[in-house]
This record gives sequence, C-alpha cells and structure tokens, in this order.
Amino acid sequence: MELGLLYSGGKDSTLAALLLDEFYEVTLVTGHFGVTDDWKHAEDSAETIGFDFERLPLDPDVAREAVDRIRENGFPRNGIQLVHQHALEELAAQEFDAIADGTRRDDRVPTVSRAQAQSLEDRHGVDYVAPLTGFGRGAVDRLVDTTLDVTVGPSEELDRADYEAELRALIADEDGPETVADCFPAHEQTVVRDVR
Repeated sequence: MELGLLYSGGKDSTLAALLLDEFYEVTLVTGHFGVTDDWKHAEDSAETIGFDFERLPLDPDVAREAVDRIRENGFPRNGIQLVHQHALEELAAQEFDAIADGTRRDDRVPTVSRAQAQSLEDRHGVDYVAPLTGFGRGAVDRLVDTTLDVTVGPSEELDRADYEAELRALIADEDGPETVADCFPAHEQTVVRDVR
C-alpha cells in the first residue's frame, strides 16, 4: 500500500516515516505555497534517509488566511492549524491508499481530532495514520537520540520545510521582519541530517 506522509524534514515526521516504512511504501510529501523554496531542505533530508519525495502545491489563499489569523490572534496556533488541515485535505486527494503526519500525543498544534480523521477517511477513501499519537515528546526525543542525526536550533535560523517558514516569510514581506517575532514565540525546531 502506498502512503503519503506530510514531511518537514524534522525529527517527528522523519521518525513517523521510519515507523511506517515497515508496512507501507512511504512517499514523503512537503506542502508548500510557493512563497519560498524551503521545500528543498525536506527534499534533501528525504534523499539522505532514503525515501521518495514529492512536493504538494497548496492554495496561496489559505496561506493568506492563516497569516490573517496569526495577526489577529498575535499567536501562530490557529493559522498553522488551518494550514495543516488544508495540507491533509490536499494530500488525501492524491493517489495514496493512506496518508499520515508526524503529530504527537502532546502537540498543541497541529492536531487532528478523531472526528477530523474519520471525515478525511470517509470523504477521500484513504486511511489516516498518525503513528506518533501514542508517543509524548520525551519518548520521541529518546527514540530520535538513538536513531537520527539532527540539528537543533531556533526555528527562524534553521533551514526547514514547514508551514511556519512560509508564513513567517509572508509576514516579513508584508509587515517587516521585526513583526515576525511579535507573532511567533521563540522555540526550537529540528532538521534531520541522517539516520544512524
């Protein structure tokens, strides 16, 4: 069975790919709005760890709506949630038997409720698989420490292919780079460099 996994090049989506590889033909898929070429970083990570890679064009209007929500709230949660739901919808419409992401049990955003997962499955005739929903951050970190070579750093400094990078770029272009820090709290991200 063929599975498309939403992929950022970070530790969570990479660990999800490794777990699912036992049961599916996994293709790593990075959704992008065409704002930046940051998707290339995910492609590099996918090649390094030995998975097929595809880009998934997303609707730029959704990025604009996400940016509006971020500005309105002064926080990225609702904007990133909107983008993740859109990316899952677009992925489910592709030619995969199953779709997946790297969401964990304790993620604040993005999340996928049981009702949302069932709706995706029913409307698109795919299985939605979330292999890390039984794992908390501590368990994921321990698995990653023994399995992956990662770089950790502030999200604004890492070369990553996630929704946040393009949303940050849109806000910087429209409101100035100093505004980005007002909307996105400082936090660390990861980039996978290799499998151990």
